[in-house]
Amino acid sequence: MEINNLSDRATEDYELVKSALNNNNNAYTVLMGRYRDSIFHTMLKMVRNNEDAEDLTIEAFGKAFQKLPSYSPSFAFSTWLFKIATNNCIDFIRKQRVKITSIDEPVKEDSDENFGRLLKANSLNPEEHYMMEQRGRILRNMLDKLKGNYRQMIEMRYFDEMSYQEISEKLNLPIGTVKAHLFRAKELLTEIFKSSEEKI
Repeated sequence: MEINNLSDRATEDYELVKSALNNNNNAYTVLMGRYRDSIFHTMLKMVRNNEDAEDLTIEAFGKAFQKLPSYSPSFAFSTWLFKIATNNCIDFIRKQRVKITSIDEPVKEDSDENFGRLLKANSLNPEEHYMMEQRGRILRNMLDKLKGNYRQMIEMRYFDEMSYQEISEKLNLPIGTVKAHLFRAKELLTEIFKSSEEKI
């Protein structure tokens, strides 16, 4: 495939992409290390929230790495990556712009019945409670199939709700490594879920 139009940096990126597709995990880490800060600052400008920007950065790399086989070196990897990141961020922003309605406002202008009277109770009925326990059991079974370090990071991030910085300090690992491993853990978990016969 013709790559003569690429800069030296983009050509290096393409070599890393090919290496990643050959199951070289270090190539994923190098690519993420090169563009993580730039993607993060772009996300931060768009959403103006550090935590959301962090999650959107991880999602951007996740989606890009999943689509890696379809990447074409007719343009730079960085251009392709930023397009994925910004499109994903735009989708996120759209989802946040939901119409907020007061539960004390009437359902209709000519009615005194309000949303508060129509809202369901927060407590789960027995069937919903059973289904919630069932989902939790299946998720735990899937987590058990991950390697120890990946499982530990998923649990710390999503069950213990620890920040990337807290995980970094707890495990004595660079924050970039934590994020790269978390991405890989989520990717593996998705693969396990897709191949599992049990459905959540």
